[in-house]
Amino acid sequence: MLDSIRDKTALVGVVGLGYVGLPLVRAFVEAGFRTIGFDVDEQKVDSLREGRSYIAHVDSDGLRRWTESGSFEATSDLARLHEADALLICVPTPLDENRDPDLTYVRRTAESIAATLRPGQVVVLESTTYPTTTREVVLPILETSGLACGRDFFLAYSPEREDPGNPDYTASGIPKIVGGIDATSSELAQALYEQAIVQVVPVSSPEVAEACKILENTYRAVNIALVNEMKVLYDRMGIDVWEVVQAASTKPFGFQPFYPGPGLGGHCIPIDPFYLTWIARRNGMHTRFIELAGEINSRMPGYVVDRLTYFLNEFGKPVRGSRICILGVAYKKDVDDPRESPAFALMDLLAERGAVLSYNDPHVPVLPSVRHREERRMESTPLDPEFLGEQDCVLISTNHSAYDYEFVVRHSQLVLDTRNATEHVTEHRDRIRKA
Repeated sequence: MLDSIRDKTALVGVVGLGYVGLPLVRAFVEAGFRTIGFDVDEQKVDSLREGRSYIAHVDSDGLRRWTESGSFEATSDLARLHEADALLICVPTPLDENRDPDLTYVRRTAESIAATLRPGQVVVLESTTYPTTTREVVLPILETSGLACGRDFFLAYSPEREDPGNPDYTASGIPKIVGGIDATSSELAQALYEQAIVQVVPVSSPEVAEACKILENTYRAVNIALVNEMKVLYDRMGIDVWEVVQAASTKPFGFQPFYPGPGLGGHCIPIDPFYLTWIARRNGMHTRFIELAGEINSRMPGYVVDRLTYFLNEFGKPVRGSRICILGVAYKKDVDDPRESPAFALMDLLAERGAVLSYNDPHVPVLPSVRHREERRMESTPLDPEFLGEQDCVLISTNHSAYDYEFVVRHSQLVLDTRNATEHVTEHRDRIRKA
C-alpha cells in the first residue's frame, strides 16, 4: 500500500462530494492520482458526470478535464467502495434539534464501507466531530467486517481545513493534521496526504486531531463573540466598533482582529463548539465560557432586527408591511455556500414581524432549503434603481465584493450595514446605519 501511494497508482476514493470533498478530489487529481467520488445525491453525481460543477471555486472546465482524462469518476453506487485503496470520508456532521451531535451520515458511511471493506484499504475520517469519534464510533463499525484495524485495514482522522472564497488557501495549500489509530495507520495516512498537500503534521492519535479541529473553530467562535458583545456595548456608547478594531490592529503583537456581524455562518464555527460542550457534559464538565460565547453569537440576528426596527421608526415606518431586501445570503464574503448563514435567521425574525422580504446574492441565485428553517421559495432579485427605491430598507448581511455599494446607497431609502461594507461610501451617508 505504501508503494502504491508513493508511485501514485493507489486509487483515492472521496465519500461526500460537497464543499470539502470536491476540492479534496481536485487536490489528489492535480497531484497525479486517479480518484473516484461517492455521493448519495444523484443530482450531484449527474452534474459531475456532465462536467458541471456546483461549487464556485471548483471550475467546470477543470472538472471536464478530470473526467475526460480518466482521473475522476463520480458514482452513487456505494457497492463500489471496495475499489478504492484509500477512502476519505467528507460527509456532513450537523446538529440535531437538541443541538447535540448528529453522526447519522458518518455512521451510515462507515456501515457502507464495512460492507465492502477489503484487506489493505486505508480509511480516513475528515468530517468535523468530537474527540473519540474515530475510535469509538467508526472503528467498531468497520470491524464488523471481520477485519482487524492495523493488520487488515488502516484508520486515521484528518480534519478538513477549507477557507472558501480565499484564493490563497486551496485544499492542497493548507497544512493537514493526521492522527492514526495505530503507527501503521498514521504512516500510511501521512504518506497519502504528503503526495497532495503542502504540509502534513502528524499527531499522536486521532483524538488529538479531532480536538485540534474543535479548538480551531471554538477559538474563532469565542473571539467573534467577544467582538460582538463589544459591538453592542459600543453602539450604546456611540462608538464605532469597526474603527476600534482597526485601531487595535495596529498593535504588532498580542492582538488579532476579529470582526462583528449579524451572526455566525458556515458549517464549522456555529456548530463545532456545540460538539465540544456535548462531549464535555459526557465527561462531567460544563464549558461555561464556550456556551456563553454561543449564546452571544446566537443573539446577534435578534440584535440586528431590533436595530432595524429602531431605524425604520426614525422614518415613521413599522416593520410590518415594510419591504426589506437582504443583501447577501451566503454565510461569508464571495462564496456560494449558504450553510448556517445568519441571513436565514434574519429572514425568520423579519417574517415573524410581518416584513415583506426579498433578497439578492450574485452567488446564490435560488434560495436553498435549510435544515430546521422555514422553506422559502425565493429567487435573487436583480438590483436596479427602481427595485432599490421601492425597498424601505436594504439590509447588508454579507459584504460580497461584487456589490457596488455607492450604487446601492444612492438608490436606496435606508441601508442597514452589518458588515461595515459602506465604510468608503461618501454620498448619502444619512441613509446608512450600522448594526
